Amino acid sequence: MSGKTAAIKKKQQTYVPQVSLWKRMSRSGSLYLLMLPSLVIMFMFTYIPMYGVVIAFKDFTPAEGIMGSAWAGIKYFKQYFNSYQFWTTIKNTLIISIYSIIVTFPLPIALALMCNQMAARRFKKFFQVSTYLPHFISTVVMCGMIILFLSPSHGIIAKLLSYIGITLPNLMGQASAFSSIYVWTEAWQHVGWDSILYIAALSAVDPSLYEAATMDGASKWQKLVNIDIPMLLPTATIMFILRTGSIMSVGFEKVYLLQNTLNSSASEIISTYVYKMGLVSNQYSLSAAIGFFNNIINLALLLSVNFISKKMSDTSLI
Repeated sequence: MSGKTAAIKKKQQTYVPQVSLWKRMSRSGSLYLLMLPSLVIMFMFTYIPMYGVVIAFKDFTPAEGIMGSAWAGIKYFKQYFNSYQFWTTIKNTLIISIYSIIVTFPLPIALALMCNQMAARRFKKFFQVSTYLPHFISTVVMCGMIILFLSPSHGIIAKLLSYIGITLPNLMGQASAFSSIYVWTEAWQHVGWDSILYIAALSAVDPSLYEAATMDGASKWQKLVNIDIPMLLPTATIMFILRTGSIMSVGFEKVYLLQNTLNSSASEIISTYVYKMGLVSNQYSLSAAIGFFNNIINLALLLSVNFISKKMSDTSLI
């Protein structure tokens, strides 16, 4: 009897009652209700517009509408692949995007590590605020500042260099300088803001780890290498996966506002070409096909990098 009693007790202890999905959701009904407006907005402005992607496969005309337009298959994809701008836009987009990742991905991490080592609280706050502020400058104002500062005749940089006998070349008219101008001004504007996420991750580090390291005689550099950097790696990995997933999507506004006839050979990227084909030339099907192709490449890169990261470090988006 004792054996049967023990078996019954063990069965009672391991039994977990099954709760329906509706009951589990009803327990957190207020939270789901709070999330509902966001879900509705996301569905309306993200999923419903995806229906318009079909015009990439049609000879779309506004008069006939999406369903009334004749089916064209992959005609416009072939047109883009065979156009003289195909390799130019792909190359320029990749150059600017990869250059941006190389520069603007590690800098926020370095800035966060540097802020974490600052002992003076007042100076630390001043330093953080001063690096955040450029992020709030609008793209239009930022591009106007870049053009004014780099002007070879009236720019402040040209004036300062003239005092030491150096003539500033017309950098905005040099195609070879465009990617550097774009990337380094992007770094100045957004590195401080991007570092907030890493600073938040460092603030979650258990202080007892630093205390134990100090008792063991670890230097600041050893604490940084053995505590701070390992704590940042999961966050940095996720951010790198997201950045890689948008490698073919360089910001349209800034490139378009800095673009001119002299640097167009280096500044014509996929997003500006889509704008010119779609809204300027009214070739809606062609611009939709280019955008669809661009998004497919981004999705493939995102899934590939996420898969590799999951296999190598067990850190991934899903």
